[in-house]
Amino acid sequence: MNNNSLTAIPTLSVGHWTNTDAATGCTVILCPGGATAGVDVRGSGPGTREIALLDPVCSVQKVHAIVLSGGSAFGLAAADGVMRWLEERGHGFDVGVAKVPIVPAAILFDLGIGRADVRPDGAAGYLACQAASTDPVAQGNVGAGTGATVGKMLGFGQATKGGLGSASKQIGKGIVVSALVAVNAVGDVIDPATNKIIAGARRPVVGGFADSMAFAESRLGQTISEMANRNTTLAVVATNVALSKVECTKVAQMAHDGLARTIRPVHTAFDGDTIFALSAGDKQGDASLIGAVAADVLAQAVLNAMSAAEKLHGIPAARDLKG
Repeated sequence: MNNNSLTAIPTLSVGHWTNTDAATGCTVILCPGGATAGVDVRGSGPGTREIALLDPVCSVQKVHAIVLSGGSAFGLAAADGVMRWLEERGHGFDVGVAKVPIVPAAILFDLGIGRADVRPDGAAGYLACQAASTDPVAQGNVGAGTGATVGKMLGFGQATKGGLGSASKQIGKGIVVSALVAVNAVGDVIDPATNKIIAGARRPVVGGFADSMAFAESRLGQTISEMANRNTTLAVVATNVALSKVECTKVAQMAHDGLARTIRPVHTAFDGDTIFALSAGDKQGDASLIGAVAADVLAQAVLNAMSAAEKLHGIPAARDLKG
């Protein structure tokens, strides 16, 4: 089976919990045996859990899962179910009297679509673990991408459906670099090959895309739509190269270039953009090269998310706007 997604890394499995009626969900990336991790937060409105311990100066070296969730801050509760699932199977950091699973998590805002009173919780996180597999990752309106939208500079009503995407690339002698992303940006999604908007803020009445950057520039010094502050793009990049926490942190930093190539504007005060990097293997390779490739792979994952997204609750997807 050809696998061009995050699970091309053999030791990783991915599971989703999806509620299309409520337009929300969560995605879990499982590495029960432990993986070295780093993180880099560029957006100014993040919602996270357990990311301080990913700082290279902190003593914990391995994580056992990463959770990406909708539901705004409520969605951080999904990590409770992931911890329970891992503990039941004997996975975690051994503290003598128990094994404590290390499960960093990050959330995005999707309460403006579907139902705001239904959010991923511990039960949802547990079910995502049960659904996890090493098969190619399902993409589009699934997991953390279920309620994702992009292009909210003109308000939520003019947005385009976002979603979850994944991609992978093999380089060198068996080295794999993969990415998974939930695209929920205030900005537009750009195809870097053509520099054209493929999903974003839609112009009312006349149709077509408004160009969020041009709109933002025209409104300098003025207040933009209140819906513009409810966003966040979340991603995980991974490799089977053995990296330290310092190197994983560098890879996470460099991977943000992939968002910068495909989302405009990105890393704003209205986003909480967060990227995790995982090292889950023993191959030998240079961290800087892995970071550069991770940016390319993440850019492709963003485009894949837009291609796979489908119309939901009246918000059209890129596929509905072609031509």
